[in-house]
This record gives sequence, C-alpha cells and structure tokens, in this order.
Amino acid sequence: MKVGPLPEGRTEPPTLDAGSSRLEAVLRARLNGGSKLLVPYIMGGMSHDWLEVAHAAVASGADALEVGIPFSDPMMDGPVIQEAALAALRRGTTLAGVLDDLARAGIGVPIVIMSYYNPILRAGHRRSAGMLAGAGVAGALIPDLPLEELGPWAREADRAGIDTVLMVAPSTVGRRVGAITARARGFVYAVARMGVTGERASLGSDATDVVERVREASDLPVCVGIGISTPAQAIEASRAADGVVVGSALVRRVLDGGGAEAAASFVGSLRAAIDRI
Repeated sequence: MKVGPLPEGRTEPPTLDAGSSRLEAVLRARLNGGSKLLVPYIMGGMSHDWLEVAHAAVASGADALEVGIPFSDPMMDGPVIQEAALAALRRGTTLAGVLDDLARAGIGVPIVIMSYYNPILRAGHRRSAGMLAGAGVAGALIPDLPLEELGPWAREADRAGIDTVLMVAPSTVGRRVGAITARARGFVYAVARMGVTGERASLGSDATDVVERVREASDLPVCVGIGISTPAQAIEASRAADGVVVGSALVRRVLDGGGAEAAASFVGSLRAAIDRI
C-alpha cells in the first residue's frame, strides 16, 4: 500500500520484530513518547469525500483510524452510525470496495476495520483476512463475533498479520476479562457504557472501572470508546486509559455537511485536549 505523508511532528512507524504487530508497535511507540492515543472512527463510503475526511483526521492528529463497513443490521450502533451506514449502502459500498479505496489512499497510520461478522463470513475467513492484509489494514474489530466462536477467524487473521481487537464491556467480569485480553491483539477496546453507540452528555463511572479491570489482566494498550463526544470527555477517559476512540460525534459532523474541514477541526480539538494531560 502506498503510504502518504505523516502528520507534522510524527516519525516513521517503528520497525517490527518478528511476531510483532504493526498496530501495537505504532501505538506503543506513541505511548512511549508520552502521548495519549486518539483513534477516530468514520464509516467507509458514507459520503463521496469520506477518504478526504480520513486524511483530515490523520492530519489533525489521529494515531490510528477505525473504518466501519456498512451493514444493514448494525446491532451495536446508534442513530448516527446507522444513518451513515445506510448512506454508504445507498452508494453501493461493500467490504471489497472500502478495502480497494483504502489500498489506494495512503492513509499513513494503522487502519482498523470495524465490520459485523456477516460480510466476513460470506467472503470466508481466509479470503477476508487476505483482503484486509492486501489493503494494508492493520486490525479488525468484529463486535458480534463472541470469544467462544472467534477461533476460525482469529487463526486466519493471525496468519495474515491482522490484529483482532477485542472489547471489554462494563458487564464483562471475572475470568472472562482475562480470556478476552489474552486473545486480543493490537489494543483492547474498553466500552465506556452499556448500550449502543452515540453521543452522551457525560462519560459516567463505568469507563474507569472497565479500564482498571483490563489493566489488571493485560499490558496491551487500552482505549475507551462508546459515548466519547467532547474534548472534555476525551480528557476524562484518557486520564484512566491510554486513549480514546471517537465515532458518533465525528460522523455526525460529516453527515451534517461539514466534510473534511469539520472533521479536521473536531479531531484537532480532541488532539489538543488529550495532549494537555
């Protein structure tokens, strides 16, 4: 994959040792340099300029980028992400199409695909993992694929060099936290609150508790997502975690017609906020 220019102040991604993952290595390098992690989410194909939005997010300080694959029955997504998915589907967006676009885009930071399991299953585990690797994607998050059924996909993903990012929720307790974090690759996604994605007026207390339980079980980087909507909330979450994933608040600005300019402004405000920690 052609790699575009890195944002000002960034260095080339670290050289990987055998068995290392690019996603984890890049995130750890940022953390070791004293920075908190910022992972914006955008829906692939949601608008004609979605790749411009992606580049704007990276230029404004994203350390990695989560790219959604539109699906007709998005079980964990709230109204904003659902609207973006429907817009992408109306434009004929597919998993293969998003990956083709990403392969040519030269995003410049690690990309994590967020896809429900059905598109992965239909294409086949080995083929899907190969398609992601061929597009230069570093990781995959499949929220409706439970740990007990993860094996066939995870084996192909590992073989292809794709990190399977796993989620720990407020309802995840006891040994299951350890089992999830032991199988996670790249980073652990700490779910800030139960419910679907969407903007929230406050962060709530669950996020810190989830992060603490992940920390007890794993030394992987841990980022908080679901409901992070403002720079102040990003600061609050990042005080406990290594960083944040921000989706609905960014996607809404694009759906409202703000395009790459609005995306750059919002991501830049998040970057400036967490850099003050």
